Amino acid sequence: HCLSVRAVCQREIDCDRGNGYSWKITLLRNYWKSKVKQEWLSGKYSNVPSQNSLPEKSMYPMDVETWGEILEAELER
Repeated sequence: HCLSVRAVCQREIDCDRGNGYSWKITLLRNYWKSKVKQEWLSGKYSNVPSQNSLPEKSMYPMDVETWGEILEAELER
């Protein structure tokens, strides 16, 4: 699980590990974020008509850099 989360959230994982978090805490802090981020990056939510049509689990607190990655992926589609 740690490696699959790191594949999507490398910057976040490296930051948490650099701040001294254990792998267990790092995984707990980033697991759902990686799932949501991967769905956004894959284009799952590219053509939604409004925010009301987004599933409840489509949002997760993410930093500016993460949203920048998502927006860059959208521009490339």
